[in-house]
Amino acid sequence: MKSVALTCVGKLKEKYFSDAAAEYVKRLGRFCRFEMCELADSPHADAVGSESEAIIRSFGAGEYRILCDVGGELISSPQLSEIIDRAYTAGHSTVRFVIGGSCGVDDSVRRGVHKRISFGRVTYPHQLMRVLLLEQVYRAFTITGNLPYHK
Repeated sequence: MKSVALTCVGKLKEKYFSDAAAEYVKRLGRFCRFEMCELADSPHADAVGSESEAIIRSFGAGEYRILCDVGGELISSPQLSEIIDRAYTAGHSTVRFVIGGSCGVDDSVRRGVHKRISFGRVTYPHQLMRVLLLEQVYRAFTITGNLPYHK
């Protein structure tokens, strides 16, 4: 079975975000194994280095890593589906998504990923971004599966 992992800095604090994320994780169970790695966050800009080190420690061998980054490539839902599909076709065991902390990530994380993607040139709250990403990953699997979710 395919595997998807998410490394993110911070926890979901609001119930409505937790509920939405849990719903998409449940839906993803039809298509893949899902693993969540939540890392401690800090509101201080000087914590970016330690948060980035923790992100890199979460990386596993054989993964295809994608960083959600406002400066990344702007992609559509069908393009995300293709990126994920190509990663598995190329022999990667897991596709790992990364959402950094509120102050971003340092260049060591950017160098440690295969792709940087953006969901627009706006900044989303990290809790909302997690829900958006989970929905888009679910949508990507439904696109690949030719299911009617993506219209």
